[in-house]
Amino acid sequence: MVRSGLEREVMYEGIPASPGIAIGPVHVVARGFSAPEVYEIEDSEVEHERERFQDALEHTKKQLVDIQSRLDDLSGDGESGIFEAHVMMLEDKALTNRVIAMIGDRLQNAEYAFYAVMQNFLEAMRRIPDPYLRERTADIEDVAQRVLRNFSPEEGHQGPDEQHVLLAYDLAPSDTATMNRRHVLGFATELGSVNSHTAILARAFGVPAVVGLNGGVVIDVKALVPAIVDGYTGKLILNPTEETLERYRKLHDEKLRLKGLLDAKRDVATATIDGRELTVSANIELVDELPLVKRSGAKGVGLYRTEYLLLKGEDMPEEEKQTEIYTRVVKEMAPYGAIIRTLDAGGDKLPVEPLTEAEPNPFLGWRGIRVSLARPAMFREQMRAILRASAHGKVAVMFPMISGLSEVWRCKEMVRRCMDELHKEGIPFDEKMPVGIMIEVPAAALCADVMAPEVDFFSIGTNDLIQYTVAADRVNSHVAALYRPTHPAVIRLIKMTIDAAADHGIWTGICGEMAGDIRLTPLLIGLGVEELSVGPQQVSKVGQAIRSMSYAECAAMSDEALIRNRSGAILELSMEIAKKRYGELLD
Repeated sequence: MVRSGLEREVMYEGIPASPGIAIGPVHVVARGFSAPEVYEIEDSEVEHERERFQDALEHTKKQLVDIQSRLDDLSGDGESGIFEAHVMMLEDKALTNRVIAMIGDRLQNAEYAFYAVMQNFLEAMRRIPDPYLRERTADIEDVAQRVLRNFSPEEGHQGPDEQHVLLAYDLAPSDTATMNRRHVLGFATELGSVNSHTAILARAFGVPAVVGLNGGVVIDVKALVPAIVDGYTGKLILNPTEETLERYRKLHDEKLRLKGLLDAKRDVATATIDGRELTVSANIELVDELPLVKRSGAKGVGLYRTEYLLLKGEDMPEEEKQTEIYTRVVKEMAPYGAIIRTLDAGGDKLPVEPLTEAEPNPFLGWRGIRVSLARPAMFREQMRAILRASAHGKVAVMFPMISGLSEVWRCKEMVRRCMDELHKEGIPFDEKMPVGIMIEVPAAALCADVMAPEVDFFSIGTNDLIQYTVAADRVNSHVAALYRPTHPAVIRLIKMTIDAAADHGIWTGICGEMAGDIRLTPLLIGLGVEELSVGPQQVSKVGQAIRSMSYAECAAMSDEALIRNRSGAILELSMEIAKKRYGELLD
């Protein structure tokens, strides 16, 4: 990675979303249209690149005029006026002059200079309060993509298929799930929070990430500039000095050394020093993660998020395809089991289908089990597929977003109905397949004693439980400070749930982000949790934290935590044990 002596080091502060260090050239992605390849040019090539830009514009204008003419022939209702506006945009001297100047200033190829100018323009438009003007971005994206397609391809230059650091205004969970992880060393975004699904996926994949960057970096940055993503402290550093690079290389090497030590213990039982055993399992979104889960030492899959089956389309796959996918998960996890969560679409997750009108508050709207119960045919297909997979190994099912007993009964009725159907069809399945529910709505925690007799286990989804308890949207940076895992109300709800389960002879696990936060492991152990399901990259660290502590010490601390009235004080109690027992693991 070459750094120009004329460029100074610049650091942007953000939120650490996924730990790790990534060092590489920056590739910027804009929303709405694809980035072209970017490469450096010589001074002698500037004029040629400017000519290529003008040729692409002329070719695009000719295409648009042809489309406009054909529309006029077909219809006299004025639809062709749209393309007249598109042509006028391409004739805007302010836009074309900026591209021409950027080619010379940045010494980068013409299509990327055009892309960068359009990206800046679009980002500025998206921040305009006027909704009509914001809606025009789709037209501009369409024209911009058309111009990019009309550049002549160049061969032999560095493209985005090489390893790089990704920089974006925002990334959707689907963007993160489908990115090429061999080439994306790390990423940074202006939007996002540590608890967004994009951040959760980054941690699951072990991709260093920073979100919530300050300073409008996407608009200002030059492509291919050397960069460092510091996922430990939440920094993006552009044009790092040699001293900065050396410091981060040493930090990276030290973290790799520690990871090697942890990996060497991955097959050691996860029990406290005074003999209390806990299960550490893995959360997964995609079947591609299964090899990583097996290498991590996880004792099975504690949460399979099936909403990511929606990535390749708006509908869930049919029963046969789902059965094939779930069976693969089950077989590869043997001799351990897999807990499959039914579709948890909506909110900040992937939508199961387009809504006719926007939900004013999607987090309190049509999501989780509410979608499945409202779409019984889709729910039935998923339940049949899960049951069919249970013939091939250990499977449990759990239902998300449960808020009351009637929903539990309706879910169990669907399970019974599908079992009866499979019986009649002679299709094998596990007739004793465990059925559990997620506790992520305060109402469910408060009624845990009522629902415990109806199910085989509880899994606490702390991400949603926290946001619903403290009324703070976990992906909204304006209220991020209110989203506190150690809020006294949250801790009391967790304890209430665990105690209700124990009173009725069922176990409780945690599959939210708290499970992988080793600052809180002493607190969770002390509260009585029996399973922690975390991202595959966090399994070895959480396992070592458990092996380093005494359950009796954690239990005494959690009793004290339950009478504390400040989230900071509760965090301090847990951190005191964490620092004493495994301080070297804390980032």
